[in-house]
Amino acid sequence: MKITRQKHAKRNISFYKYNFNFREPYQILVDGTFCQAALKNKIQIKEQMPKYFMGEVQLCTTNCVLKELEALGKELYGAKIILQRFKVRNCPHYKSPVSASQCLQSMIDGHNPHHYFVATQDQELTAFIKRTPGVPLIFIIQNTIVLDKPSSASVAHIQALQAGQLVTTQQQQSIDTLKQEQGLVKPVSRGKKRKRKGGPNPLSCLKKKKKATPALQPKPGEKKRRSRHRRHKSGAPTLQHSDKQNVEV
Repeated sequence: MKITRQKHAKRNISFYKYNFNFREPYQILVDGTFCQAALKNKIQIKEQMPKYFMGEVQLCTTNCVLKELEALGKELYGAKIILQRFKVRNCPHYKSPVSASQCLQSMIDGHNPHHYFVATQDQELTAFIKRTPGVPLIFIIQNTIVLDKPSSASVAHIQALQAGQLVTTQQQQSIDTLKQEQGLVKPVSRGKKRKRKGGPNPLSCLKKKKKATPALQPKPGEKKRRSRHRRHKSGAPTLQHSDKQNVEV
């Protein structure tokens, strides 16, 4: 039975080794649920993991996982002691810790760039791992450590790569470097924009308008003189000088 488990483990490791570039020493992220299950089933993680993987391993965890065990109290004190013996990997939640599940999800997000194996019994984290390509899952069942078979997401990702529908991260990086060498991609400058010297303001070049002289206003106490013009009625004859004399006579 033990030989059969090791054969399955070897086959699953080879899948990740040749398709996702996993290399020794294999990095295994461990959470508190896995340590608690190992403690109950009397499994020595440090001794049995290298034998199961038939190679060198590095057991590691994060600060968020340790802080979560501290908050849960004495019931998980033994799991906390086990985890403190492992290496602590830097996570992006140093100032504001999150739950262990959220923290480990962030560590493997983006197709697992650091090639982590994840050892957990958490159901929420397990579901996330199975949806993410290239993340091997380790769990404990029936007093034994088991490396799960590649998920359907990982198999579908490899099939799409083989069909030429996807581009690997290494291929994308080589494409980007070739574009930069050929000058097809302009580097983005993040410096401050300098103000260009422009010409004079066109509004300042306009000629000033002459102010209209205000009308003379009468001094206080004086009456405003009105200019009277004689109006002649249309059709009425005007009297000449000789005619005026005749009328007077």
